[in-house]
Amino acid sequence: MRVLHSLLKLILPSTILSMKGDLTMIPNWLMQRVYLTPNKIALSYEKESWTFKQLHQVSTRYARQLKTNQLQSGDRIALLGASNVEMIFIIHACLLAGIEIVMLNNRLTDLEIAWQIEDAEVKAVLFADEFEAKVKSNKMDKISFSTVTQSVESPFEIEENWSPDRTITIMYTSGTTGFPKGVRQTVNNHTSSALSSVLNLGLEENDVWLCTMPLFHISGFSILVRSVLYGMEVRLYEKFDAKKIAREIYEGTITRMSVVSVMLNQILLELERQEKKAHASFKTMLAGGGSIPIDYLKRANACRIPILQTYGMTETSSQTATLSANDALRKIGSAGKPLFFNQIKINGATRANEHGEVFIRGPHVTPGYIGRFQENSPLIDGWLPTGDIGYLDEEGYLYIVDRRSDLIISGGENIYPAEIENVLAAHPKVREVGVCGKEHPKWGQTPVAFVVVYEKIEAEELMKYCEEQLAKYKVPSEIIFIESLPRNASNKLLRRELKQWLPQQ
Repeated sequence: MRVLHSLLKLILPSTILSMKGDLTMIPNWLMQRVYLTPNKIALSYEKESWTFKQLHQVSTRYARQLKTNQLQSGDRIALLGASNVEMIFIIHACLLAGIEIVMLNNRLTDLEIAWQIEDAEVKAVLFADEFEAKVKSNKMDKISFSTVTQSVESPFEIEENWSPDRTITIMYTSGTTGFPKGVRQTVNNHTSSALSSVLNLGLEENDVWLCTMPLFHISGFSILVRSVLYGMEVRLYEKFDAKKIAREIYEGTITRMSVVSVMLNQILLELERQEKKAHASFKTMLAGGGSIPIDYLKRANACRIPILQTYGMTETSSQTATLSANDALRKIGSAGKPLFFNQIKINGATRANEHGEVFIRGPHVTPGYIGRFQENSPLIDGWLPTGDIGYLDEEGYLYIVDRRSDLIISGGENIYPAEIENVLAAHPKVREVGVCGKEHPKWGQTPVAFVVVYEKIEAEELMKYCEEQLAKYKVPSEIIFIESLPRNASNKLLRRELKQWLPQQ
């Protein structure tokens, strides 16, 4: 992997060369990358590609056009667009100009978007033309992408260096547990996250990271950050396409990729259908958004895909812990150990394997929120409480059991939905599954499973399957067949919505 060599050559100079004697500053990522490797490919999409120099040139032009539209350093804007090349240009334009970006989820309703942009108190909303109907609020300026690109260029001063504690992005939490919060992400948060990641994953000259995660989400945005810090090409997919991506994997045109379990399963199905295996150059399938079913790990191993399960969140600017591919089958269900600069503890735990809330500390952790939650500190004595229940085993590997808010208590027994989901997901006829609790007059709650299948199967057969592998109190009291599960923009299962689908009692 030549990690040390790569870090010295590609990353450390970008911190040292442009400091100009001020050790408290971090250089503008794209500017420094252009200085180091101007002619290296930065971005490719379908049959087009751009070097870092070209990316800088286009983004600088956009920044000048933003200035013409009265947007400049220190302003906060909301950004609503698709995960395409134009979006990347505008993101880098804002970073060059020193404009703080509130990343809006384009899958939200117009009412949800209006709430976020008003909560963020932005100066303007910058939106792709196809999303104009979603921008209803009249409390700020509204500027379409086409308005920007048709504007004349005005001179502006590029911010060559950033203060580490400067907020550059704000992302609202996905709302898997309730009301969304605007999470501040600083230069240091993103930089520390990227550096921790490369110390774990390694870096080679020919690395190409396929990005099909939404750019407004930390899983997609963090790939853009890694690209400019590492000098690495991003192969962009605006929409997930399992067939095309499988071809990239077995033909060796990409080396790394980020997925969630539902995407991984579709890629595996495509590889299995074509009887193909991953090219030897493919090094990393970074899998987040929840635990990966054991069956998927075994199938991925058969396809020679190295699965690195990871654990992170909006408040930590992506990864906090990651499991190595070598441990994927030895430590099934684990999210690995914390990355180099990060720390994890189980609050209140006094021994290995004791369950409790996961707490995180490190330079990647957000300094706080904006809007109505700005007075609420996210930290307790310097630690971030995650709301996730987990444990550390005897070797210090992290296991996430479930969301604290998703816990089902039945007859005094704790039931974690993920445990039931993992069992059912291993059934060959089950495509995906989600579990939530249902009120019960005797037991308090009982688990109910919502199941999406590949082919027809009776609920009784799945009940029997569960009885063979789960304690009686964990077996679902009811199985409901549905067409698809509710998921957020990053494909995380929204269990709280499942509760709304329960039959009326």
